[in-house]
Amino acid sequence: MASSILPVVLVVLLVIAAAEAATFTVTNKCQYTVWAAAVPAGGGRRLDPGQAWNINVPAGTTAGRIWARTGCSFDGAGNGRCQTGDCGGKLQCTQYGQAPNTLAEFALNQFQNLDFFDISLIDGFNVPMIFVPAGSGAGCPKGGPRCPGNITPQCPGELRAAGGCNNACTVFREDRYCCTGSAANNCGPTDYSRFFKGQCSDAYSYPKDDPSSTYTCPGGTNYQVIFCP
Repeated sequence: MASSILPVVLVVLLVIAAAEAATFTVTNKCQYTVWAAAVPAGGGRRLDPGQAWNINVPAGTTAGRIWARTGCSFDGAGNGRCQTGDCGGKLQCTQYGQAPNTLAEFALNQFQNLDFFDISLIDGFNVPMIFVPAGSGAGCPKGGPRCPGNITPQCPGELRAAGGCNNACTVFREDRYCCTGSAANNCGPTDYSRFFKGQCSDAYSYPKDDPSSTYTCPGGTNYQVIFCP
């Protein structure tokens, strides 16, 4: 059996190797400094207003995230803390960020060699964002998601956090908000998720919000993630 599996695995690896890596251009158009974060490829970088950062992401990457951290202070060794989006006190992130943070999520070269990507507010909101294919976006039927407005001033009082707006799951840890436990198979929108959806109709507002929130492009597409567009 091992000998029959080996050629299949080899073919899969060769197909992934032949696929094109994607370049993600992360641009800070906010009027303040952010500390961009990217995992599993990229790590992190300070971006002053107007600055951009190009990240080469290997083909086949899954569970990718890009986000902005705010209110950060790091020492010369890259250790410190951020008010929002902190990733274990490191400038170079190797783990996901702490809520609240607006997320650009992606998986490259998946089913039928398509990239799947979205903006998620499941970890809350800290900065406006758009996540779009670079160039003409040929082959991307819906373009890309946009969440260009500042949600924080309208945030319900019970969800407010320093520097942003938390999602209900983060605050209350209840199955109906997190789509876990008793609500794992019958999870629907709530008043809180409807608030986020009303502010950013393209973005994930709760974990089962797939139909209106998932975008696709052909594998090999390059992307732009823009903070405060």
